[in-house]
Amino acid sequence: MSMTSLGISAGFMVGCCIAAQIARRLSRRLLSPEGIVPVLMNEAIAAAELCACCFELIIVADNFGVATYAIFLFLLTIWWGKVWGDASACPYTHMEDVLEGRTSFKEMALRTWAELMGGCCVYRIVQVFWWLEFAETHKGRAFEECNADLQVSPYLGAAIEGVATLLCRLASKTLSVKDPKFSSYIDSFIGTSLVVAAFNFSGGYFNPVLATALKWGCRGHSNLEHIIVYWIGACLGALLSVPIFKIPVVKRFLLGEEKAKQA
Repeated sequence: MSMTSLGISAGFMVGCCIAAQIARRLSRRLLSPEGIVPVLMNEAIAAAELCACCFELIIVADNFGVATYAIFLFLLTIWWGKVWGDASACPYTHMEDVLEGRTSFKEMALRTWAELMGGCCVYRIVQVFWWLEFAETHKGRAFEECNADLQVSPYLGAAIEGVATLLCRLASKTLSVKDPKFSSYIDSFIGTSLVVAAFNFSGGYFNPVLATALKWGCRGHSNLEHIIVYWIGACLGALLSVPIFKIPVVKRFLLGEEKAKQA
């Protein structure tokens, strides 16, 4: 495939990030900062940005390989960490907050709904872009039947998504406490590495909203199998990270003696 096609894919992802940033600024100007509405809007915008870019990353992975996909994903996750604010575009972070008493079940449900709306609705924009076929890699993709990424049994897939999500969340919690220099880069590298490790088994989504937007209803798994792998697996892994991180021996291992006492 030509580098022109890769450049068009890169340009589309940059355009999505710029459009999302404009939407965030407009949201801050037009909406009152009080209440739940701006929070939900921020989540919807973040989820739309995430899913639009990851739809295009599928094109990159299919045509230019997993290494190129990983480079783009690494750079994007660094950018998202800098501009999303308190949005996560991922429901299990809110589930963790409920478990730790930092938010209510109602807010968790509303945030998850906003993320699903943003992530799923943005496909129509991506589909129009693919339909225009600016790149040869987009030919026939706009209305092509999608295939599931799950290459193992649903239960093994759930275990892979769950364990990888658990490791991701433990790494994020550790970095937030230790706050080393370049922590965002380290976090992005760990997350990207785990995605690449799981790529040929479950797809390496580690985010139920992202997996639903990209792969719900695709050929290769049933809807129930999708829920087991990408919702139950990932959410259980994230929720388990909360009590596991509090275990003294784990805390000492991840943070060191001094930081573990302070935390």
